[in-house]
Amino acid sequence: MAADSFQERWVARSRQSPSGPPDGVFICAESPDQPEVLAFFVASEAYMGALYPAESNHFAPVTTLLASNVLFLVARRSGRAVGCGALVRAGDGTAEIKRMWVDPAQRGAGLGARLLDALVAAARDDGLAAVQLETGIHQPEAIGLYRDRGFVERAPFGSYAPDPLSIFMELRF
Repeated sequence: MAADSFQERWVARSRQSPSGPPDGVFICAESPDQPEVLAFFVASEAYMGALYPAESNHFAPVTTLLASNVLFLVARRSGRAVGCGALVRAGDGTAEIKRMWVDPAQRGAGLGARLLDALVAAARDDGLAAVQLETGIHQPEAIGLYRDRGFVERAPFGSYAPDPLSIFMELRF
């Protein structure tokens, strides 16, 4: 039986490689509406709220992340959530990365890069033409990660308006 959703297709592919990574971090498709992930959302919204005014924050609500066009990944170490990220298919051959977050105590170990790589691989495997994202100008580590992975700046996309506090990026396949 064919998988019905983006999330289910990724889960089916990820089951083909059951061996664990050497650092004990597993990245799996999971639901965003669980307490550990919701705590990440609260933390990320507080962090972004300290950096940017409300009109420059573009948080995807949990209801959006529960849709069948979304792949939501959680990184876990020893069973504890340490990071997350979503890939939201736009329906036009592209997808947007949303809700990327790594627990501050876990930063510097490459978890953000691994989450991003998993999301990009899923988009590529699903035959998408490009992955897009919006990030803020006051997040040099995130901007550096995206550039290191081949993302380039572009004009606003989708429903985004130009914003001097935002950077819009894209990776084409």
